[in-house]
Amino acid sequence: MEKESKKISQRVRFSFVKILTGSDLSLRRLPLMAVESKNSGPVVWLTGCVHGDEVGGIAIIQEIFKKIRKRPLLKGSLYAFPIMNPVGFETVSRHIALSKEDLNRSFPGNERGSVAERIAYKIFTTITQTNPTIVLDLHNDWRESLPYAFIDAEKGITDKETYEKTKIFAKKTGLPAILDVDVIEHSLTFSLINKGIPALTLELGESYVVIESNVEYGIKAVLNILSHLEMTPPPDKSFGYPMPETIKNKILKYSYRPASSTSGIIRFLVKPGDFIKKNQPLAKIYNTFGKLLETLKAPSDCILLGYSDFSIAFPGTPIISLGII
Repeated sequence: MEKESKKISQRVRFSFVKILTGSDLSLRRLPLMAVESKNSGPVVWLTGCVHGDEVGGIAIIQEIFKKIRKRPLLKGSLYAFPIMNPVGFETVSRHIALSKEDLNRSFPGNERGSVAERIAYKIFTTITQTNPTIVLDLHNDWRESLPYAFIDAEKGITDKETYEKTKIFAKKTGLPAILDVDVIEHSLTFSLINKGIPALTLELGESYVVIESNVEYGIKAVLNILSHLEMTPPPDKSFGYPMPETIKNKILKYSYRPASSTSGIIRFLVKPGDFIKKNQPLAKIYNTFGKLLETLKAPSDCILLGYSDFSIAFPGTPIISLGII
């Protein structure tokens, strides 16, 4: 199926990319959205729902395309895979339900590999053949977590020039820029950067349900990038997520330490968005009878990005995420 708009200045297309045939011979397809201006220019990709329980990106992509249809692109093209993991989406599962694989650990994919590798291959080749200027991969994080632009860890990145461009794009989103410390070699963004294509993960609030405030942050971040590339007019009011002046425009390091060293019930003492000083208490862990077992303290000055979806702690379990200054 393909649907085109009647606008002269740009072409809007909705179509599908086949990914596999089910045992009942039914076709599984990825929805593909495209807006192509009559004027050549940058190419931007938006991708959503690589994890089936992270649904906010779908709504963000829908709203961006509505805006672009009303106010056409000045130049360039915008493409999107709103649901990269349709099977996981339908079963409310992070993984591909058919094979229990994590699609975002399967890139750049393999045409003759596992289910996840084959889907990843289709996605990756479709994106790379358009020679993108930037790819924004839309994710959701823990409950009540801050929205932020997540940059891959540098270790293992072979294309340093593309990596530096990615860090610049992270700041242009208007969201807090956070540098990962763990290498995820087969994620979509890591694989794209090593292919010479700048790519960012946008973590936009909690999973499972669409939270409108997080959708708005995502829309504003995407529009910031499109405006930076001069694909759309500058916004009436520039967007920047409110952050303390001392750390605005800085790239912070991601941390999920300290982790719990015991089992118990977590009671948080701070909330996402709080500016936290070194050694400030973050959470306390109690046993069933209310005895205090442990107090977790900040390892450095930081921002609390988010905390666990649950109040149960086990030894070594991450229960918080921090942006270390």
